[in-house]
Amino acid sequence: MVNLEWYRTFKAIYQSGTLTGAAESLFISQPGVSLHLSSLESYVGYKLFERAGRKMVPTERGKILFNAVAESLATLEEAEKSFQRSTEKHTPTISIGMCFETFQITLEQYISSLNFNVIIRFGDYHEMLDNLDKGILDLIITPHKGSSAKIEHQPFSSETIVLVAGKELDDAPFQKLVKQKKYTAAEAWLKLQKWYGTTGDMEHLFRFWQLNFGNTPDFRPNYIVPNLNSIVRCLSSGKGLAVIPDFLCHKEIESGQVKLVWKGHKQLKNTLYFACRKNTTHAKEIELIKNLFRKVMQ
Repeated sequence: MVNLEWYRTFKAIYQSGTLTGAAESLFISQPGVSLHLSSLESYVGYKLFERAGRKMVPTERGKILFNAVAESLATLEEAEKSFQRSTEKHTPTISIGMCFETFQITLEQYISSLNFNVIIRFGDYHEMLDNLDKGILDLIITPHKGSSAKIEHQPFSSETIVLVAGKELDDAPFQKLVKQKKYTAAEAWLKLQKWYGTTGDMEHLFRFWQLNFGNTPDFRPNYIVPNLNSIVRCLSSGKGLAVIPDFLCHKEIESGQVKLVWKGHKQLKNTLYFACRKNTTHAKEIELIKNLFRKVMQ
């Protein structure tokens, strides 16, 4: 006899696109997810997913099965939620997506004070928008707007991408070149310096360079660290350079630990948005989270 949990796991894999995502949404281990999937595939007699790297791509038979069971599972899950609400005090769970650095600067300090459950997810903004549309996430903090009609975007702040350095770096030659608008020479000076970057995400550096010098940087950072907050800490005791959002280092700049070198002759700014579904059952909790962000980033 088929186990209903196999179908719930199958649905979670289908919606998240990964075994890891399914495990997180179901609060079970990844081996448990793999076991449920293999058991269901053995029961139905055919493969439901093809593995493409870390992604789980549904087969045609997998798509047919999902269409056949999705509505029934949704009805069952809704009945389960209603039963829980009627028999015990229900504590909402809010899933929020954002970049790791934004979480550290803003929400991390308030997590313990919240009277509802919170799941924080990090990842690619486009993937998070897709997960918001699917109902896997309830709120995301993003500089990108999606196109789904089910999602509303509310601007609440902005960030300027700036060039910063350790306080001991002598940037007088660069400042002289910039003042004289000798940007080619200024670019050459920058390439001779030590640079910090992060693993997997060089978007800020590439966009800043393209806007101000008209090309992409033809060098790799000397020091690759886990995240942007690590860069700020490293710069506080060094002479290197980095391109990062200003809100991540404004306290260090004010205290003199980090030096603001240049905003660019053309400033690169991002608008930050709250993105959430228009029809949500967690409007009260989401508004509380929004107010915490406004408080920190005003």
